[in-house]
Amino acid sequence: MTNEWIRTYVRSVPDFPHPGVIFRDITPLLQNGEAFHEAVTQLAAYGKEKGATLVVGPEARGFVIGAPIAFALQVGFVPVRKSGKLPAETIRVTYALEYGQDVLEMHRDAVSPGDRVLLADDLLATGGTAEATMELVQQAGGEVVGACFLIELRDLNGRQRLRGLPIQTLLSY
Repeated sequence: MTNEWIRTYVRSVPDFPHPGVIFRDITPLLQNGEAFHEAVTQLAAYGKEKGATLVVGPEARGFVIGAPIAFALQVGFVPVRKSGKLPAETIRVTYALEYGQDVLEMHRDAVSPGDRVLLADDLLATGGTAEATMELVQQAGGEVVGACFLIELRDLNGRQRLRGLPIQTLLSY
């Protein structure tokens, strides 16, 4: 199975959420067990190659991608959430959005010094969420050894914000 086969399970929705935007919808991929398994297997192989001992994923689709990667690697998964969603003591990062700011949080004790962390999400666009997630891991003393995404929107230059971090993507648009 090739990544072009996986691409057939990504639906392009024009003018969503705004006119002129083409939304890359991964729900058909998630609904097809064989395609989803293949995507997770490829991304987990990348995590194994990087020696990941922990997977971190930002909400919400980072959970959907990151948790099965962690399962395949037999390592832990750490959710990164929007402000106020985690019950224990957190660390936080404020980051810029196109029109304003947002906050991401992670449990203070979720990542330890020496952890080799793979950042996993569905989409690399401008890189803001991935950069903020990387900063949380670094605040906690972990080392981000790589990032993986199902999809990269190349024209938005998200890689630049990740400052040379090794990145694996399955599909580019």
